Amino acid sequence: MLRLFPLILIVVIVYNFMAFGGWAVGNHNLEPFLLGHGVNIPVVSGDKWFFSLADLFLLVTLGLLFIEIIKATRTTAREIINHALSMLTFVIALIEFIAIKGFATSTFFFMMIMSLFDVIAGYTISIVAAEHDLGLGRAGTD
Repeated sequence: MLRLFPLILIVVIVYNFMAFGGWAVGNHNLEPFLLGHGVNIPVVSGDKWFFSLADLFLLVTLGLLFIEIIKATRTTAREIINHALSMLTFVIALIEFIAIKGFATSTFFFMMIMSLFDVIAGYTISIVAAEHDLGLGRAGTD
């Protein structure tokens, strides 16, 4: 069942809770919250690296994208459903980014683009894996 679920949807849902929670208190702008809260991490050079909540969102989304790409190497019916749900996740994120107040942030934009990469990579990898499994690419090479 978990393989059916597009994992990037998790961060999109969490972002939705934060955005719609902000609406409840009258704050539609998540950018100060996402960029303003974080920690300073000292590095060897003496600089301090500021790691914000927005960075955490992007890091988690990138990790989930990696898992989704690994899941795309399977060529079962479940994976095709996963690709369709990933496409639905991207479309919903795109509509939110364009039409709903509070979603037009760089963080959400990059999350949406990673969702698009999940869709494109998923279908591409599945097609290549299916061709390999079925031997479709071998015609004329013998």
